[in-house]
Amino acid sequence: MLMAPGLAFFYGGMVRVKSALNMLMMSVISLAVVSVLWVFYGYTLAFGDDLGGVGLLGNFDHLGMKGIGPDTLTGKGGIPVLAFAFFQLMFAVLTPALMSGALADRVKFTAWTLFIALWVTVVYFPIAHWVWQSGGWLYKLGVIDFAGGTAVHINAGIGGLAAVLVVGKRIGFKKDPMRPHSLPLVVIGAALLWFGWFGFNAGSELAADGTAANMAFNTQIATAAAMIGWLAYERVRHGAFTTLGAASGAVAGLVAITPSGAAVNAWGALLIGVVAGAICSWAVSLKFKFGYDDSLDVVGVHLVGGVIGTLLVGVLATGGAAGLTQLGKQAAGAFSVMAYSFVVSWLLAKLVDKTIGFRASEEDEVTGLDMTQHAESAYDYSGVGGAAVQRSTVPAADPTAAAANPKVDA
Repeated sequence: MLMAPGLAFFYGGMVRVKSALNMLMMSVISLAVVSVLWVFYGYTLAFGDDLGGVGLLGNFDHLGMKGIGPDTLTGKGGIPVLAFAFFQLMFAVLTPALMSGALADRVKFTAWTLFIALWVTVVYFPIAHWVWQSGGWLYKLGVIDFAGGTAVHINAGIGGLAAVLVVGKRIGFKKDPMRPHSLPLVVIGAALLWFGWFGFNAGSELAADGTAANMAFNTQIATAAAMIGWLAYERVRHGAFTTLGAASGAVAGLVAITPSGAAVNAWGALLIGVVAGAICSWAVSLKFKFGYDDSLDVVGVHLVGGVIGTLLVGVLATGGAAGLTQLGKQAAGAFSVMAYSFVVSWLLAKLVDKTIGFRASEEDEVTGLDMTQHAESAYDYSGVGGAAVQRSTVPAADPTAAAANPKVDA
């Protein structure tokens, strides 16, 4: 759960002042919407027994959490189902929130809220079933995705791209600077994400054992290596080590190790991290080449990082899991999720756009979404400037001396 506000800070600091609160709200609203839908039907669609034996969707046995109480246990380790359901809920919350960064600065809050409700229903819940439920077709195929390279990051990255293509570019894209308004907020957000990711990754083992320890250790190693890889590329390409680059590189490493960390050793984690950091740093520039306005680089970091981590399992996994056969399975998982999520996300974005309108008006966008969508602003400047200018309390120098030496009264 810490990752949701962490993401809000990370994204919120990257946008301009006039839309900072809107960006926070686009992340935080997912906590509310998805949590409610999870009770109604989300959990059973994702983790119910397979519907019809085809591996596409869970059945409806647990609608409204029917049949699940405090004493209902899972098959693995006797964990209460409610604990597992709560843990998995946070994956469902975070995934659509990740997409929000792609659409920053230009969509109506009501439209975004409706979109994520539809999106988790027909995109996330089915794909989670494919990947993590024993009856899911990718699970049965043998795709290794320990904590969400396909279901979370590839899914969110390609879904965000599809929505961007429907909504269009921000006013001033490629012309105005659109620089982050608060890099300290970005670093705070990245730190919270990094910390929360240990629960995200190691917690997916559902036990405090060697696999969880390996995943936690590799999460740290890959993230550190990715930060270095991103900064090294940035230094060579742009001539500077930036704070934004350090934070973004860390997130790229976290993304890439998510599917693979339990299947590789420390050297594998280092390689995955540095490769993801460098390639994702390069990939964020693709939006300028191809002309899609992915505001906060969801495609470059989450889609590209997720693909890197998912595919490298087939190359670097230990214990005989690596090889061309496994690489083929990993590719099948990555690209099937990509294809389904892109098509359905595009259709859902079109549906929202044609019904209630997805994009904010030009006037609202120029004014800023904080005031037009939420009637608030992130910062109060009313006390800044004006007549009440703070004066020095140091006694004035002798006027005669000041006239002789103007520097005296500085």
